[in-house]
Amino acid sequence: MKMEQRPARHGAGAEPEENERRGARPRGRQAVAPPPRGGAPASRADRMAARGLLSPQVSQPRSRYFFLHLPQSPAAREKARGLALGGREHCNPDYHLDRTSFAYHVIEYVVEGTGRVRMGGGARHRLGPGSIFVCRRTTRCELETDADAPLVKYFLCLAGAPALARLAGAGLAADRVRVLAARGEVRSVMEDLLREGERPGARAAEICGVLFDLLLLKIADAMPRGGGAGRAGAASRENFLRCKALIDGQAERLASLDDIAAAARLDGSSVCRLFRRFQGISPYQYLLRRKMNLAAEFLMDGRGLVKEAAQHVGFADPLHFSRCFKAVHGVPPSGLRR
Repeated sequence: MKMEQRPARHGAGAEPEENERRGARPRGRQAVAPPPRGGAPASRADRMAARGLLSPQVSQPRSRYFFLHLPQSPAAREKARGLALGGREHCNPDYHLDRTSFAYHVIEYVVEGTGRVRMGGGARHRLGPGSIFVCRRTTRCELETDADAPLVKYFLCLAGAPALARLAGAGLAADRVRVLAARGEVRSVMEDLLREGERPGARAAEICGVLFDLLLLKIADAMPRGGGAGRAGAASRENFLRCKALIDGQAERLASLDDIAAAARLDGSSVCRLFRRFQGISPYQYLLRRKMNLAAEFLMDGRGLVKEAAQHVGFADPLHFSRCFKAVHGVPPSGLRR
């Protein structure tokens, strides 16, 4: 989307002093201060929005934020470490920012919509569900949404150079766009962070720190294996996600690799390669675990006997079902019956 007039530099993580120095005035919808989050008083949140830490080009009724540590001066931010603030933003159709510097290092994770990002004057990258990137506080960032599919994204602002090393250890090198395979699990942890960060209390920062550790593990686990840049890599990833979604939604009736391949309209060897590359296990192993999880839910809900649980997930032989169940869960299915 080409903008006739470039908006002022602002947005999540924008350097407030620079905006004030340039006399920047946000274009379009003005920021509305969020209610008190994570112990931050409303007046402080209001100042943060007015000074450019939060973007005014988002839907305020649906966007949510939390605040943990907000040093007031650049010198204090240089000494700060760890997670400072974050949120989930529903971008307006005209969302477009161009920032030359940041108050913090920022993680952006797209869950809905499409758009583009350009970091440090490099190439422009397409964004879509599952796209994730880290922008250093000293790197210029241009980010915009497609008007017909506005971005919904989570962001986390981090202080201190050690944060970049931790992110790189999870596969998130700065100023590079990646696309995650297991999107739902990462989004779930992001929601947990948002919920816990919004809660007032002395332990909010500590709880969010633990959840951030979990997030990095989930991101590392969801990072595509074996690279896969370019169109060929994107096509492989989409085929894998399609196969995985088929198993997740139809595990009860699928019985073999051939069934999975037929449902996905791929050959069996291709399905095996995709799962080895992106999941680290075979498609049948993934199918078996999914079946056993469904069977465990069936038994714990008290919906029937072991024999009926076996039939529910497509096993004709209850003894074979019991052996598979114990191999996956470590206990026999009879141990889960209410």
